[in-house]
Amino acid sequence: MTRRGFFAPAIGALAAACSPLAVLNAVGPRDGGVRRVGRDIAYGPDPRQRLDVYAPVGEGPWPVLVFFYGGSWDSGSRDVYGWAAQAIAAQGFVVVLPDYRLVPQVVFPAFIEDAAAATAKAGEIASTYRGDPARLGVCGHSAGAHLALMIALDRRYMEAAGQPRLIRAAAGVSGPYDFLPFDVPASINAFGRAPDPTLTQPVTFVRPDAPPIWLGHGDADTVVHPKDTIILDQRQRAAGGRSEAKLYPGLSHTDTLASFSPLFRRKAPVLADMAAFFHRELG
Repeated sequence: MTRRGFFAPAIGALAAACSPLAVLNAVGPRDGGVRRVGRDIAYGPDPRQRLDVYAPVGEGPWPVLVFFYGGSWDSGSRDVYGWAAQAIAAQGFVVVLPDYRLVPQVVFPAFIEDAAAATAKAGEIASTYRGDPARLGVCGHSAGAHLALMIALDRRYMEAAGQPRLIRAAAGVSGPYDFLPFDVPASINAFGRAPDPTLTQPVTFVRPDAPPIWLGHGDADTVVHPKDTIILDQRQRAAGGRSEAKLYPGLSHTDTLASFSPLFRRKAPVLADMAAFFHRELG
């Protein structure tokens, strides 16, 4: 990061040892009224193709969200993002938190295929955990937002997973959606061998019949520029689709997700805004 987020002074020396988001998972406060109800559920044969499930305490049935964490397509683990899944679940959702295969083990499109397979699995198992598979959405932060929007907009992935109409709404937080040419190591390593680079970009697949989308971004993000969110929102609406976008003043790339934590939630209503969108669209 080239800019310290609002949470950096509070975490202090701990942030020097590991990711600030990992610190939130290790020592940050958690939302109550939520339990991890499923763990290490396989959606494919690879050790990375596993997911956890978080659900509110109560009868349900709850709408279902699949949350994809970020990490430049080459890092990340669901063990570090349980706090975020728990925060989303506390808003009244069954939350599925998958791992997916990473660079250099795989390159595009394998991690997107994993996102689609994990989402299909979420639909299959939702009712086991008091979730309603007819009310399922996908969301993510950073590279995870890219995964969520790719499987929501490019029909081929969910069709290949056998669930072409499963996704009813999608949200991205601080996501890269229009990042050609590939000019940084993360995008070169993940997408540089794609025969047609345009097929790696969510903006390529805007369409009038896509699920409604919600996009949030910090206007101080120097990792993924806010223009990605602005461009995708504008093009989706120009195509006749439903989209809404919100920029959050002063928030950096990690701030937007850190604001999901009870510790920093008063800094920006990113979680509340995203949850309101999904409740509106999923019921």
